[in-house]
Amino acid sequence: MTGPANRASTVQLVRRRFSIAELGPENPLPLVGAPPETPYRIAGAVPREIIDGSTYGNPANLFPYRSQDAYDRTRTHRELRTVVLENGRLRAVFLPELGGRLWELYDKTAEKQLLHTQPAIQFANLALRNAWFAGGIEWNIGTRGHSPTTCSPLHTAIVRTADGHDVLRMWEFERLREVVFQIDVWLPPDSAVLFAAIRIRNPNIREVPLYWWTNAAVPENAGSRVIAPAESAFASDYSDGLVRVDPTIDGGVDCTWPTNNPRARDFFFDLPARQRRWILNADRDGDGLAMLSTDRLRGRKLFVWGQGSGGQRWQEWLSPEGGPYAEIQSGLAQTQFQHLAMPAGAEWFWLEAYGNAQVNPGLAHGADWGAAVGHCQSRVDDLVGSSSLEAALSSARSRADLPPELPVVVGTGWGALESVRRRRNGLPWVEETGTPFPAESITAEQKPWRDLLNGAGFGGATSFVAGRDWESLLEAESPSPHAILHRAVMTHARGEPLAAGALYREALRLAPVLQQPSQEWAAQAHRGLALLALSADHGATPRTAEGIAHYGLACALEPGNASLLLEAVTATIRVGMPEVALRLIAHAEQGLPQSGRVRFLTALALAQSGHRDEAAALLHEGVEVADLREGENSITALWQDVCPDQPVPPHYQFAMSSV
Repeated sequence: MTGPANRASTVQLVRRRFSIAELGPENPLPLVGAPPETPYRIAGAVPREIIDGSTYGNPANLFPYRSQDAYDRTRTHRELRTVVLENGRLRAVFLPELGGRLWELYDKTAEKQLLHTQPAIQFANLALRNAWFAGGIEWNIGTRGHSPTTCSPLHTAIVRTADGHDVLRMWEFERLREVVFQIDVWLPPDSAVLFAAIRIRNPNIREVPLYWWTNAAVPENAGSRVIAPAESAFASDYSDGLVRVDPTIDGGVDCTWPTNNPRARDFFFDLPARQRRWILNADRDGDGLAMLSTDRLRGRKLFVWGQGSGGQRWQEWLSPEGGPYAEIQSGLAQTQFQHLAMPAGAEWFWLEAYGNAQVNPGLAHGADWGAAVGHCQSRVDDLVGSSSLEAALSSARSRADLPPELPVVVGTGWGALESVRRRRNGLPWVEETGTPFPAESITAEQKPWRDLLNGAGFGGATSFVAGRDWESLLEAESPSPHAILHRAVMTHARGEPLAAGALYREALRLAPVLQQPSQEWAAQAHRGLALLALSADHGATPRTAEGIAHYGLACALEPGNASLLLEAVTATIRVGMPEVALRLIAHAEQGLPQSGRVRFLTALALAQSGHRDEAAALLHEGVEVADLREGENSITALWQDVCPDQPVPPHYQFAMSSV
C-alpha cells in the first residue's frame, strides 16, 4: 500500500489470529446509575487547579452507553483485522476493532517490544463500560477511567497525502461528551519514532468537560525505571487521597522503579510549566518506550499494580500469559481526577510520538535523580526535537481533513445518527470530509432512532439516546408504551426522579396494549422504579421494600435476563435481604445460577442468612467471577468471613492495597 517514493515505510492490512475471549452482547439495561469511577475528593496541599478540576464535569452516569459485561474467561483463536506500519527501525501493529489499540511497537535495532504485549486478549472489568484488556497503548476519552470506546471498533481508513505517504486514520463520535475524536498515525521513512496526531472537535453550542489520557503498558522487571522531568509527583494509593511526594524517596524507597512499590499506586508527575513533555521507561540496557508530546498534553503518570499478593493476582488475571507490566501515561490535565473545559465549537489538536530513547543505563539508573533526568532529556531531544514535533504537528493539521482513500473498519453508527439528528434540528456539526460517518454504518441499534427522526414512527428500540429533542419526538408518539418507557429512562438519567417514576408507571399502565414484547418493557419499567425507590439521591429516603418488590416483579417477567438478575440479587443483598436474593436465584431461568457472579452472590447470600458452611463449600468448589471489578475485595472478604481459620487462597486475593 505504499508508492514508489515511499518504499522505506509501509502500511499493510493483515488478518491475524489471537487467543481472545468473546465480548458478547451489550447489557440490555440502561446505565442510569452512578459510573464505576466516582468523583474523587481532593483537598489539602494540592494546587487549586487540581481541586477545582476534580469537582468539575463529573457525569452522574454513563447514559446513553450500555455495559459490555457478557464476556467470560474462555478464550478461543479467531482472526482480528490489524494495521501494520513499518519502516527500517520500527514496526507498529494496531487493533482497529478494539478501540484502535496500538498493540505492538517493536524496535528492530534493539530487537525488543517497547510495549507490554501479551499472547492473549482477556477482557476484565476495568473500563467505564466494564470490558477492558491489558497491553499496548490505548486512547481514553470522556471521563475518568478507561474509555467507553476501548473495546469497540473505530472508523478506520488509510489516507494518502499529497506527497504519496500513507496515514492511518481512526475516528469516532464519543456519546457522553458528544465530541468527535480523530487519531492520525504515521511512520516516516527511517524515523525512530511513530507519530500520532490527535484532534478533538466540540460541535456543540455549549462548553463540555473533557478528559483524555493515552495509556501505555510497558514491561515491568527488576531492571526497569520510569523517568519524567519532575522533582515531585501527586500520588494516590486508592485509599488516602492525593498527596505530593518525592517519588524517589516515597515511603523510604525509590518508587520510580516499579518493582519497588509494595501496593497499587499512581504518581502524577508535576512537570514545570515550560518543561518539555515526556516520560520514558528504561530497562537494564537503557531501552524502553519514550512518550513525547507537544505542550497541550500536559500530564504524565506512572501506574503500578504493586508487589503485594493482590497486585500480583491482578497481573495474572489481566495478563495470564504476558507477565507483569506497569503503565506510563500522558493526559490533557495534570491528574486523572480533573476535567478541562472545552469551549463551544472548539478544536483541540496535539501531537504524540513514541520511540526508544536508548538511554545510558548507568546515568538513567543512577542515584542522582537530577542527573538521570538531565541525561534522559538529552536523549529525548536526540530522538526527536521540539521543532521537529511542531513541524509534524503543522503537517498533521494541514491534512486533517483529507478524505480517506481505503476503508479498513466501520465503526459504530452513532456518529451517522448524530449527523442526521443535527441536520434535522439545524444544529452545528463537524466537517465530515476527513472523518465521514457513512449512512451504511447504521445498524439495528440506530435504525429505530433514524426512523423516528425521519417521521416513520417509533416501534421501540433496544438501544438508548439522550437529548431533549429526542424526548420531544417521543412525546409526539404517545400513548406508545415504547415511547413513554424511553422518555422515562431519559428523564431518570437526567436526574428527575419524580417525573421519571410517573413515566415508568404510565408505561406499565399501557404495557398490556403490546403483545409479546410487553414483558420485556414492563420488566424495564419495574427495574427503573426499583432503582428510584432504592436511591438516596436528591435527598430522597430509600423505600427498600418497594424497590425490592419491583425487582421481584421485573425478574418474574424476564427470568432469563442475566443482567437483571445480577442487579436485583446484588441490590437485595446490599439492603440486608439475603433470603429474597436466594429466592430470586432459585426462580431464575435454568443455567443462570451457574455463572461465576451468580455463584458468588449465592455464597454471599448464604453466608448472610446464616448458612456459612454452605457458603464455604461453594468457595471451596471454586468461584470465578469473570467481571470482578478493579479494587473489588468481596471474594477475599467472604472467604475471611466463612473460612476464618484458613488463609485466603492466592486465586481469591485481589486487594490492591495489600502488601
